[in-house]
Amino acid sequence: MNKKEVNEIKKLFTPANCAISRICGCYVDAEKNRRTELKEAFLTLPETEAFKYFNIFKGAMSGTVGKNLLNMEFPILAEEEGGTQDFLLRLRDSALKDENLVEEFYDKLIQSYDYGENYYIILIHCAYDIPAKSTDGLEMYDASDFVYEFIQCIICPVKLSKAGLYYNTEANVIENRDRDWLVENPDTAFIFPAFNDRNADIHSLLFYTKNPEQMPERFINETLGCVRPMSAKSQAETFQAIVEEVMGDKCSFQTVKNIHDSFNELLEESKNETEQLTIKPEQIKKILESNGADQEKLKEFETKYEGFEAEQPEFLLANITNQKDFKVKTPDVSIKVKADKTYLVESRMIDGRPCIVIGVNENVEVNGITVRPLQPEGEK
Repeated sequence: MNKKEVNEIKKLFTPANCAISRICGCYVDAEKNRRTELKEAFLTLPETEAFKYFNIFKGAMSGTVGKNLLNMEFPILAEEEGGTQDFLLRLRDSALKDENLVEEFYDKLIQSYDYGENYYIILIHCAYDIPAKSTDGLEMYDASDFVYEFIQCIICPVKLSKAGLYYNTEANVIENRDRDWLVENPDTAFIFPAFNDRNADIHSLLFYTKNPEQMPERFINETLGCVRPMSAKSQAETFQAIVEEVMGDKCSFQTVKNIHDSFNELLEESKNETEQLTIKPEQIKKILESNGADQEKLKEFETKYEGFEAEQPEFLLANITNQKDFKVKTPDVSIKVKADKTYLVESRMIDGRPCIVIGVNENVEVNGITVRPLQPEGEK
């Protein structure tokens, strides 16, 4: 799913566009015991309660595609009878009305979700009558050919509110506030099936994680059975290691600067596109080759990452380059300039020493104090 498709589904979580037919919930304590459950038609909820749920549903689709929102695919085995995808498909097709299937899903999730505190599992079923689009891209709500039927599962931490004082309006006094167990913002969630090309794709799902570097691996592997892509941080670290290893002694300041500039130019050109730019290992090889990498090193790269594409088909370009800053760091000095201002920084040999030189204009501050820029020798 791309950003545009994510936003289209988020619009369903409003009173005017609500496509939710049923909601189920299960409150689990720190010892993995079920404390209470909810099973009812969503439209029977009080309006104020429904609004709070809408915020939770939308929160479970927030963040950046490729970082917080990850497209995950099912391996072939998962789609066979008795596989994880097959089970989720039966759960979706039941519209959450089969209590045994819902209970079985809770058991699978509780068993595989490693979380030492209380949490609330929310399951909803939705049926979205997909509006057709005219040739100029406008939605035609009276013309629809497909219904996108999906389930969304959300896991929210439940934590005790902070102690404090509050104003009691009835008694007109300031007094101690009772501490309550509050359902917090989503920590983990998924939508199945994914909404790819504006239709259901039963071979994949959209996974949400609040913290991309602390994803629940057992839950993904055992309950969902999906192929987990590398996190944004892992993609960046892997790419950095590739550049350092392949370029070797030729990994110069100018080489990294060239790669940074070319990547950010591509991102700037595609900023209005809905699909995120990706780059494959074979493309990385060409970039390194154009920057002077040795042929022997490139052959080693090909051999080492021969099976790499099968596991990680591509990097998201936004994950392996900094779109905001260009950073230079030594043990004692850190330099940061805007991503599109790299021409201000260059490497030079001065008096036999390698130096990083920064071009400045008349506006220079040191510790917040405006100073005069350096003058050429002989000038005052």
